[in-house]
Amino acid sequence: MHIVYKADNLFDAHLVKHALEDAGIPAFVFGESLLGGMGELPLFGVLRVAIPEAARPEAESIVAGLDLGPAPGDPISDTDDLAGQPA
Repeated sequence: MHIVYKADNLFDAHLVKHALEDAGIPAFVFGESLLGGMGELPLFGVLRVAIPEAARPEAESIVAGLDLGPAPGDPISDTDDLAGQPA
């Protein structure tokens, strides 16, 4: 299995999964079951979309063609002025 996408949220993970499946590539979302146990604390980096290694080149081009916004950055640190705003 190859991780083709690391998602910030469940919506993006399933968007990628369905786009890959529409192209005939089996895709799996890992980490989805961990979201129910997180309580009020945010979890980062637990959602991953995986595909078989043989489908890697085609899957990477499909994911690159999706408009998912900027790549996820590091979690917000204590030095940021406002959450979600540039420092």
